[in-house]
Amino acid sequence: MLDRKTSPGWSGPAIVAERLEKSFGDVRALRGVDLSVERGRVLAVLGPNGAGKTTAVRILTTLLTPDGGRALVEGRDVVRSAEAVRELIGLAGQSAAIVEELTGRENLEIMGRLYHLGNDQARARAAELLERFDLAEAADRPAKGYSGGMQRRLDLAASLVARPLVLFLDEPTTGLDPRSRIGMWDVIRELVSGGTTLLLTTQYLEEADELADEIVVIDHGQVIAAGTGQTLKNRIGGDVVEFVVVDRSRLDDARGAVGPLSDGEPTVDLDGARIGIRVGDRGSDALVQTVRALDAVGIQTEGLGIRRPSLDDVFLTLTGHGAEGSGDGSAPGGRRRRPRAAAAEGSGR
Repeated sequence: MLDRKTSPGWSGPAIVAERLEKSFGDVRALRGVDLSVERGRVLAVLGPNGAGKTTAVRILTTLLTPDGGRALVEGRDVVRSAEAVRELIGLAGQSAAIVEELTGRENLEIMGRLYHLGNDQARARAAELLERFDLAEAADRPAKGYSGGMQRRLDLAASLVARPLVLFLDEPTTGLDPRSRIGMWDVIRELVSGGTTLLLTTQYLEEADELADEIVVIDHGQVIAAGTGQTLKNRIGGDVVEFVVVDRSRLDDARGAVGPLSDGEPTVDLDGARIGIRVGDRGSDALVQTVRALDAVGIQTEGLGIRRPSLDDVFLTLTGHGAEGSGDGSAPGGRRRRPRAAAAEGSGR
């Protein structure tokens, strides 16, 4: 099988989508999505469940036909030249597309034969990928006995059997524990260092920031922001200091005390009595200042700490609602954020 490093006759971006539209009945999954990925680069498509990420990937990988717009992969139209596109791409979806009753080795060898590799080539490629993804010791065990992280690595290995020029990963780390997620990040970085063009979808801003050269944020089937991870973090104010107020009756006092330290209005989660302030790149200095400000007014807190921005922070800044909300102030996990205007009115400021 050809080790594809270039696509002859095409010098443009590896992936291009222009005004993509797709509806399912009355649901408009995509509403004119544009994106572009240069060769050898990584684009992360960031958004919550139902944003349209998977629909876009399924169109780009020829599994769905768009209702409008067009998409090219290495210059091939995904509708008119679907077969040619499939020869150039690999796809690892949200659920591992492996046969659990077969061993890891058998899964990869069968995939090789589907790509018309000879028996010897299929066996050699399977052995190479099993070693590369740290699955060699489990190679001859049924995949149903693999951990979630091992199954995801096997699925990713299967998507690489034919050495694709362009790789699509649809939420590759969803459901993995932190250790497995970091391990998957290492695997993805290795692929990119080898020249693979990659489009990945994710719900994690941290993941997009760690892996991607560029990030596109999608909400309700539309691109609402695009740029580097640093650009997005700058828009939402960088790191966040968070804490829980022990005495809920003093939420407004706490908000008033830390307000001057925040880049923008603090967020107040009424249900969890949690306050968050954006502190840019001030890090530990902002943490110390927060402790002093709260101590000065006698506010007791729990769980005070600093964290990186989350997907919910992005959506709260860009749309006024959390990533799982619909403009009504809801946030993931059933929490409800206090509207900023209401918080200000109740603070006495």
